[in-house]
Amino acid sequence: MIQVANPIYDIVFKYLMEDERIARTILSALLKKEVVSVEQRRNEYTNSSRNDLSIFRIDFGAYVKEDDGHTHLILIELQKTWLETETLRFRQYLATHYANPENIISGDKQGHAIPMITVYLLGHKVGDIEEPILYVKRKAVDYDDKEVTVGLPNPFIDSLTHESIIVQIPRLHGRVNNRLEQVLNVFDQTRKDRNHQTITIDEEAYAGNDDMLYILRRLKEAASDRQLRHDMNVEDEYFSAIENRDTEILMRDKQLAEQKAQIAEQQAQIETAINLLLHNGVAPSMIAQSLNVDITLVETIAAMGK
Repeated sequence: MIQVANPIYDIVFKYLMEDERIARTILSALLKKEVVSVEQRRNEYTNSSRNDLSIFRIDFGAYVKEDDGHTHLILIELQKTWLETETLRFRQYLATHYANPENIISGDKQGHAIPMITVYLLGHKVGDIEEPILYVKRKAVDYDDKEVTVGLPNPFIDSLTHESIIVQIPRLHGRVNNRLEQVLNVFDQTRKDRNHQTITIDEEAYAGNDDMLYILRRLKEAASDRQLRHDMNVEDEYFSAIENRDTEILMRDKQLAEQKAQIAEQQAQIETAINLLLHNGVAPSMIAQSLNVDITLVETIAAMGK
């Protein structure tokens, strides 16, 4: 058993994915294809400046080898978050890709875009979906819902649509049934230690897997790096402040809801009393005076009862 840095932390994940071999290993497992080469691309968002929630983003240009042997360039937009996040934030970032002229195929006179795949590593569950890894694929069909394959893939369609891979980290639970789950096993938060900054891994389980042992060595280096540990502490402080803020908001909302319920109950009791007094022939002015309510309310209820 060894202790390694927890890659759910943005700073650790960045350190991990900066290594080209590791990036190829993880992306190959996600895509279920061989990534021949990969490089990080410039993006319009900075991960160091945060607003309300953390969404860590890395963009890759990857040359992927297909089953027939040919390779081609694709864009991989990878977003990671460990808090439940508004989908609008993901959509806003996705929009920048479609609008970015740097993502157009060089020399293409028709302005076709480089094919793109979005990857979401989520630190939270998505509703009741139990599968930890989801592949959301494109499918072209005709009017009768029959799949269209002739002429596809097509650069025009590839420019306007994309596939997605969604990983629910809390759903991993130590599952190792395939190559991808073996790679993602290092993200399994059921393995985290008491301070959350490290996770305990049985490296013997990866005996003979040089790529995974290489990943573990890099994570072990991160765990002993003083600057990285400092940055993890900063992340902990940030998210602690977010959690405290959210707790205060929840408590405030709960109190407001309780107050509204009490007011509604009091209003219902007053209306019941007014109806009873009206039924017994008490004049509206006398009811308003005795119950200390506006005469207009009494007259309105009286009118509704006629």
